[in-house]
Amino acid sequence: MRYLALFLLFFPLISKAQTVCTLESREKLEAVLQQLSQEDHSKKTVQNLTLEIGKIFLQTPYVEKTLELPGEEKLVINLMGLDCTTYVESVLALARISKKKLFSFEDFERELELIRYRQGKNAGYPSRLHYFSDWMYQNQKKRILKDITQEIGGISYPNHPSFMSENPQFYPQLANAAYVEQLKKTEKEISKRAYYFIPKAEINALESKIESGDLIAITTSISNLDMVHVGIAIKKDGRIHLMHASSKNGEVEISAMPLHDYLAGNRSQSGIMVSRLSDD
Repeated sequence: MRYLALFLLFFPLISKAQTVCTLESREKLEAVLQQLSQEDHSKKTVQNLTLEIGKIFLQTPYVEKTLELPGEEKLVINLMGLDCTTYVESVLALARISKKKLFSFEDFERELELIRYRQGKNAGYPSRLHYFSDWMYQNQKKRILKDITQEIGGISYPNHPSFMSENPQFYPQLANAAYVEQLKKTEKEISKRAYYFIPKAEINALESKIESGDLIAITTSISNLDMVHVGIAIKKDGRIHLMHASSKNGEVEISAMPLHDYLAGNRSQSGIMVSRLSDD
C-alpha cells in the first residue's frame, strides 16, 4: 500500500471526466477548500476573494506547460506548480465557488472547466482558450468578467495572433493537422474583434482607475502574439503592483516594482488590458 501511495503522489489521477490531478495537488486543493469553507464570504465580492485567495499561493513554484499532456485533452488541476494563466484560472475558480458557498473538488472541477474552455466544456485541444485575449472575450460572454480597458482610457489594439498555427512544432498536439486548421479559424475570429489596450507609457496616468483584484493582461509588440503575461492587480503603498506567477523569479509573487516600472524594463511588453470580475 505504501508503494501505491507513492505512485499516486507523483503520477496523475484520471477521472471518468478526463480530469488529471495528482494526489498531492488534490490534497492541497482540499486543504484550501476546507480553509475557505470556514470563513464568511457573504460580504465579499468575487474581486475581493480573488485578491485574498491569490495570496494563499504566494511562493508556489512556477512551472510551465502543465496543461500539455499527451493524448486527448484533459482538464488538468495542478496547484503544486503554476504558470501565469493557470494561477489566474485556479484562483478565479476558487473565488467564484467560494462566493456561491460551494467547496467540493467537483465544484472546483466544473468551475475551472467553465473558465478554461470556449463553451465552458472540454471539447478537445482546440476548445481550450489558448490566446488570452480570446480567454477574456469568451469569459466576458459568460459574464465572469468585463473588459474595462476602453472605458478607463484604453486605445485601439491591433490584435492578429497567429503564433500557434504558424509554429505547430512547439505544440505536440498540433501534429494533428485538423487542430491546426481549427486554430486558424479561431485566430481569424480574434482578428475580427475590436480590442483596446493602455500603452505602458500611459499606465501611470490611468493607474488610479485600476482596482485591486482586477486582472491585468500584458500586451506585446510581437505582431503574431496577443499577450505575454497575466496577473492580478494589487495595491501596495498607493501603487498598483502585479501578483503573478513569475517565470523570472520562479514562483508566485507580488512584483517588487509598481506595474508601470515592471513593464518599462521590458521592450517586448507594450501595455496592458484590464478586466474587472463579476459577481454574476
